[in-house]
Amino acid sequence: MKLPTEIFGDTIVVHTPEELGSEGADVLENFLSSLERTKVVVDMNGTETVESGGLEALLNAQEALQALGGDLKISTSVEANRKILEITRLDQQLEVFDSVIDAVRSFS
Repeated sequence: MKLPTEIFGDTIVVHTPEELGSEGADVLENFLSSLERTKVVVDMNGTETVESGGLEALLNAQEALQALGGDLKISTSVEANRKILEITRLDQQLEVFDSVIDAVRSFS
């Protein structure tokens, strides 16, 4: 899986696909964990469907990045995505920001 990315200094922003589900969860996790940078912002604004496998991949990638001294943060202004993160309480484990810029700045 090759996802669109942008680099802001030592932080990389990864734009997730329309569907963040179990089908591509392992590939997503491996992609996020193998990036050249360990400070990762996942931009979920283009994601319309979020399943448990996709959420688990995000948590596993965060754990792998933290072991390397980095972190994974979420950016989404989509209310449905924010609600899913709230209901699953993942917003307590993953820092969630309204904008990519705010998430990138939080690494400073």
